[in-house]
Amino acid sequence: MFLRICSALQAYGGSARHRMDDRGQTTAEYALVLVGAAAVALLLLTWATGSGKIGWLLDKMVDTVANMVS
Repeated sequence: MFLRICSALQAYGGSARHRMDDRGQTTAEYALVLVGAAAVALLLLTWATGSGKIGWLLDKMVDTVANMVS
């Protein structure tokens, strides 16, 4: 039984070509995740700059630091 399981595992993932294909698939998955993250960041940045939230946040941070110092 053990030998049959080992030979099945070797037939499925034992070849170097199969492992190279997996590495290419992983690279493609990373690329898709990066494209998705960049799209979300772009949407967030577009929303934040259009709504004035970035300027408000920076003003609030400067006011808070100035109040702490004085």
